[in-house]
Amino acid sequence: MSRAATADARLDAVFTALADPTRRRIVARLARGSATVGEIAEPFAISLPAISKHLDVLGRAGLVQREREGRFQRCTLDARALDPAAELIARYRDFWEDALERLARYVEDDP
Repeated sequence: MSRAATADARLDAVFTALADPTRRRIVARLARGSATVGEIAEPFAISLPAISKHLDVLGRAGLVQREREGRFQRCTLDARALDPAAELIARYRDFWEDALERLARYVEDDP
């Protein structure tokens, strides 16, 4: 797989992971600090296996790292995986801001 294809696959994985509201809430929780799977699952009305599946998706995207601590798994957010998505969004934000500024100038200058 080429470098560009690998980068695209990683970006796709991040956006896929963040497309689900439960996974976004998990990311928000882990942004406050690491937590066990049980702690992550606590506010959700879904089973531990379902939370584990969500964590698997986040893990494949590189957003969550799991480490075994005795009988528990501690999860940590790796926000660096968000960098390519943030860069993509920033490029489009610049594009749209420029386009809207040009449109505003056009409308203001049109008699």
